[in-house]
Amino acid sequence: MAKKVMITETILRDAHQSQAATRMTTEQMLPMLDQLDDIGYYSLEAWGGATFDSCLRFLHEDPWERLRILKSHLKKTKIQMLLRGQNLLGYKHYADDVVEKFIEYSIKNGVDVIRVFDALNDVRNLETSIKAIKKYGGICEVAISYTTSPVHTNEYFVKLAKECEAMGADNICVKDMANLLLPYTAYELISALKKALKPTTLVHLHTHNTTGTGDMVYLKAIEAGCDIVDTALSPLGNGTSQPTTEALVKTLEGTPYDTGIDLQKIIPITNYFKTVAADLEKAGYLNPNVRKVDVNTLVYQVPGGMLSNLMNQLKQQNKLDKLDDVLKEVPNVRKDCGYPPLVTPSSQIVGTQAVLNVLSGERYKMVTKEFKGLLKGEYGKLPAEPDKEVVKKVVKDEKIITCRPADLIQPEFEKYKKEVAEYSDKTEDILSYALFNEVATNFFKWRLAKKQGVDKDMAKNNNGVYPV
Repeated sequence: MAKKVMITETILRDAHQSQAATRMTTEQMLPMLDQLDDIGYYSLEAWGGATFDSCLRFLHEDPWERLRILKSHLKKTKIQMLLRGQNLLGYKHYADDVVEKFIEYSIKNGVDVIRVFDALNDVRNLETSIKAIKKYGGICEVAISYTTSPVHTNEYFVKLAKECEAMGADNICVKDMANLLLPYTAYELISALKKALKPTTLVHLHTHNTTGTGDMVYLKAIEAGCDIVDTALSPLGNGTSQPTTEALVKTLEGTPYDTGIDLQKIIPITNYFKTVAADLEKAGYLNPNVRKVDVNTLVYQVPGGMLSNLMNQLKQQNKLDKLDDVLKEVPNVRKDCGYPPLVTPSSQIVGTQAVLNVLSGERYKMVTKEFKGLLKGEYGKLPAEPDKEVVKKVVKDEKIITCRPADLIQPEFEKYKKEVAEYSDKTEDILSYALFNEVATNFFKWRLAKKQGVDKDMAKNNNGVYPV
């Protein structure tokens, strides 16, 4: 039976992360927050992912302050964030005490929905996050990293979803980060999930439009009973971002799936974000190429961001002519290491290893410590058994980790607290430092100099967000 479809709007997070290197500032968001709050979205994805790092590293903003500002304007609409399980927003596993504290303070500062995922779909890496989200009153949306391989069948994903539901997930999200999910497969997968999960568990679908199939994927998923989909306002929609909000709202208008969203209320917001997109393009952060369809993803399963990263690595070596060879090697490396989904950090690990294999002329003659770590189990359990000969060549006689990787990490929060004491004793600052030691320290130094060097009133704007 058809029902109203809900929308998560990504303009404040994934849209500009996918297209403009996560460079949208809080100041650029502010003028439209009240109007976005009035649209009737299920949620606004506005925090997490790369926004935390980008705020500290490039924008001279405190990400926690951004979150509080967002919360002060978004009174009706839930704020959603993306969290990488035991990796939080960083690139390594953190101790359980840091994970729990980070989630506690994310919710305390304004996050309502936490979408949590693990790159390898290892549920052990989600345990601490799920417990903490439930403990502190957040809505727990567990995301399954979608990919295709001999082991990644619809049955695999349904079994995984049921496991996550049993662990405490309120929503199950199919996270199709590379836009590999095809329309009819989406219909079959969403149908199977709706049948297997409790009626109270919402099914949420996230895709991109990298390969040009995103709108069709959403339409078939909605017909199969999908409850929520992610879309982006058109100035930063399509291409490597999500399918556009306006197109889907209009498509479903007057049908049994009608979103209930008034397109006329969106148009002024769209017009405003056109100016933001133009500013980001002028500043060199938004390359028009990210808005184009890229069939390489369908052929080689290489997401758009990963493709640009591979091209940059080859360009630095003056070996761009080897791109086709590298693209052909990526699926081979992925097979050798047990078919990990290509999402941060596994996409970077697999991609870099493919480059090394091609440029060195011998497979696995040179390996990164991250690739060795992947094979050793440092990131969690691989979806399939890796190639034994490759493991023998790369790992040699080093011990394979079979437990949950975080079980090997001692509590860290108090250690970070002492290390950052000269700059701050605020829990939020300690957590910023825990995730990004050097970057956060540089930000704290800059913030202190700003406070001491200029008049207080001039040092701040936008409710405490320091200007770049």
